[in-house]
Amino acid sequence: MTSGSGLQAGLKNRHLSMIAIGGVIGAGLFVGSSSGIATAGPGILLSYALVGTLVVLVMRMLGEMSAANPTSGSFSAHADRALGRWAGFSIGWLYWFFWVVVLAVEATAGAKILEGWIPAVPQWGWALIVMVVLTATNLVSVGSYGEFEFWFAGIKVVAIGAFIVVGALAIFGVLPGAHTDKAGLGNLTDHGGFLPNGPGAILTGVLLVVFSFMGSEIATLAAGESEDPQRAVTKSTNSIIWRIGVFYLGSIFIVVCLLPWNDPSIKAQGSYVAALDSLGIAHAGQIMNFIVLTSVLSCLNSGLYTASRMAFSLGGRGDAPKAFARTTSRGVPMAAIIASVVFGFVAVFFNYAFPDTVFLFLVNSSGAVALFVWLVICASQLRLRRIIERESPEKLVVRMWLYPYLTWATIALIVFVLGYMLTDTEGESSGRTTVLLSLLVALAVVAVSVIKERVRGGQAVTTAVSDTDTDKVSVS
Repeated sequence: MTSGSGLQAGLKNRHLSMIAIGGVIGAGLFVGSSSGIATAGPGILLSYALVGTLVVLVMRMLGEMSAANPTSGSFSAHADRALGRWAGFSIGWLYWFFWVVVLAVEATAGAKILEGWIPAVPQWGWALIVMVVLTATNLVSVGSYGEFEFWFAGIKVVAIGAFIVVGALAIFGVLPGAHTDKAGLGNLTDHGGFLPNGPGAILTGVLLVVFSFMGSEIATLAAGESEDPQRAVTKSTNSIIWRIGVFYLGSIFIVVCLLPWNDPSIKAQGSYVAALDSLGIAHAGQIMNFIVLTSVLSCLNSGLYTASRMAFSLGGRGDAPKAFARTTSRGVPMAAIIASVVFGFVAVFFNYAFPDTVFLFLVNSSGAVALFVWLVICASQLRLRRIIERESPEKLVVRMWLYPYLTWATIALIVFVLGYMLTDTEGESSGRTTVLLSLLVALAVVAVSVIKERVRGGQAVTTAVSDTDTDKVSVS
């Protein structure tokens, strides 16, 4: 490995545009929406709208900071500057931990689909193949990551766009040859009303959908390796409203209009597959499985990229092994990628060997990290806005709306969601379990960062004292 000159601007504008679009369309949208619909009925639209608004506000704050200072460390580097070394260290490692666990979850999900198509290869074999291929892609160059993500995200975007168009035609009864007897706007209110399980179900729905939005921030990490970082961040920040509006609210609206919310097929087959099947579209299940697989591979690709770039940034700031900050001649942080994928492989092993103990702990203890990250972004923006206004106001090309009032309102909303999660006590992966285990891991990481800072401070004092002694000796 050569020491290189750091990360290189290998991402083109088209890569960044598609990474920004694809980042908000996680596999969780396809896989996880069915449980949300079963819980809140058509009212799940309000849950998605609430979380979507939260994400728009948080990404606006992150866009403000990242446009002023584009960096591969994104919010971790911003927290470092605004709140202190402990904050940058803690949120950086928590975010890395989150994506390493996601690697295992998505590799397993992809392996299940591939095993269904080619059973001759065992599930663990498919998980291994998928991880190895995407690791190789990331190791070649950042451009190859961008190219893969461009096509993966492109397929997702086209698929959801086609789903919305086909669904809308069916809802209004103008789709030729389709079975539209169950479809119609009446499904929003005909089966127990818009909120069949009461207003409280909206908040329960929030807990089920909030984690499917994680990934919106990837564009700000990738911007550091683009041709024009400031323009890339500004563009992705300004477009997030329509991206969430179309891909999340638009597609879920189509699902709940095509089928009654309590149709058993939604839970049995998944919401999107059930919606397509209800129209009598041939091979709908396999088409949807291909799209879900594409989303899984996209999430894996981005997860590995994101985890490695966060590790690279931590290494550069002295908060991770220095090897993580070294790059090859192609500008690839090889050690950071390999370390991330090794932990990903370990998590995959735990998923097969100890699914109900070790792996369940990993999933639960990383579950609330998204909310912690968003909280830190808000706190960082409160401090950094004043610093940027004082030092270089010309860098404020993206501004948070109604600062600081909307920032404080967003903090209150995130704290409220975390508080509401503590009231959810059902099942092994209940909201309370997720928050408490995530908090336990977060406190452990913060404790490590505080100890590290004290040791570093002690070393600095020792060095200063020894330098003074040397000066005395040289004087005498």
